[in-house]
Amino acid sequence: MDVHEDAEKNLVTATFELPGLRKEDVNIDVHNNQLTVSGETKQDASREENGYAVRERRYGKFSRTIPLPQGVKPEEIKAGLENGILTVTFPKTSAEAAPKKITIS
Repeated sequence: MDVHEDAEKNLVTATFELPGLRKEDVNIDVHNNQLTVSGETKQDASREENGYAVRERRYGKFSRTIPLPQGVKPEEIKAGLENGILTVTFPKTSAEAAPKKITIS
């Protein structure tokens, strides 16, 4: 997992390498200001090689959790999966949580 902040665009981008997975195999949940990406890999391949049957199996579950900034709404989170790379973006700060300048009277 790689996480990058873009201060100019006020965005945080998290990328996850998920080779061989489809979007149906991946779950993205938001709970208590935490974003959790989880899923399960089930790959089974067999081939004939030099008179031998070669079988490769890969099974396993994964889960990664990252904290979200205060005030981020679930509808502000965007996700896309392309060529085994899951990209999740969300605002670094929401409009309500941005610092406000107070003038002294």
